[in-house]
Amino acid sequence: MAIDFSPERWVQVRQNYQRWWAGALERPLVPVILKGREPGRAKPAAPLLRQGTCHDLTIPAEDVIDAIDYELSGYEFLGDSFPHFFMDFGPGVLAAMLGARLDNSSGGVWYHPTEELPVTKLGFRFDPENVWVRRVRALYQAGWQRWQGQVALTMTDLGGNLDVLSTFRPSEQLLLDLYDFPDEVKRLTWEAHEAWHQCYNYLNQDLQQAEPLYLDWSGILSTRPNYMLQCDFCYMISPAMFKEFVEPELVATLRRLGRGMYHLDGPGQLPHLDLLLAIPELDGIQWVPDIKAPDCGHYPDLYRRIAAAGKKIQLVWRGEFADLEAVIQQVGTGRGIHKTVIWKELKDREEAVGWLKRLGAEC
Repeated sequence: MAIDFSPERWVQVRQNYQRWWAGALERPLVPVILKGREPGRAKPAAPLLRQGTCHDLTIPAEDVIDAIDYELSGYEFLGDSFPHFFMDFGPGVLAAMLGARLDNSSGGVWYHPTEELPVTKLGFRFDPENVWVRRVRALYQAGWQRWQGQVALTMTDLGGNLDVLSTFRPSEQLLLDLYDFPDEVKRLTWEAHEAWHQCYNYLNQDLQQAEPLYLDWSGILSTRPNYMLQCDFCYMISPAMFKEFVEPELVATLRRLGRGMYHLDGPGQLPHLDLLLAIPELDGIQWVPDIKAPDCGHYPDLYRRIAAAGKKIQLVWRGEFADLEAVIQQVGTGRGIHKTVIWKELKDREEAVGWLKRLGAEC
């Protein structure tokens, strides 16, 4: 059996996401995927692309895509969901594309400098012949040949600017560099900025072969360039340092893209929220609660602050329908809210459809 998603559904999904971006959708976007559909063919030998398997470059790109096709054929897409797959080479793979060593021996990806250089000796330049750039591009090309746009492949996780730099200057060293060599940090920030955009544009040549369709690991679909931007490193710095070292590059990237949200990862980043909300070019916030939080529905004051600033809200993986409904009640509207995919089994279809109707997101 093929992936179960018609061209008509694609038209509907595109329209709903366009209306959401424009602020014209009066309800939240609620993607739901049911697992357990019979793919109707033998499982391929190639493993599914994950951080733990992404290192094996001996597997032909076409075989990787075939394994993804098998996986997606086992899903039913409800609400605002659509066939897509995250090309996961780890968080901040731009570091590997700039020469760092990709290490997934633990099952997750970490990056390490091949040589620890002083900040004054570092330099960044995008190289389209880098092995990881070539691998990601080969997968995009094979995906296009297989699906002709039926499946949306995400931009791989390029990472945040200072996060990439902190690979080459591990965190404690970069913290000292902010004091000792601020001009060198800024130089490298803008070199990484340029490499980021060159890489983004280069890879999009293969992703945008039909109608424009931009997607990243957040799962928020856009018909214009867009990205979930981040700086996880900044939980260790003050708002004053954020304003000096992070905000200028963040604003420049938002202006170059035209759309963008920010990955606010944990309580350590909350001191920077007011600065973020004051950026006119920033479209919204993805709040990632503390790991001890039971779900995403326990931060009413935070969500109200974000909504009051006119920004969109993405609710992340912890939490389901009832938690989404709680946030809507806290904010007072479902407009501008996007929930990451809610995963269910086929046996839960009736319950899921009931919730989708209740939320105004009928499939």
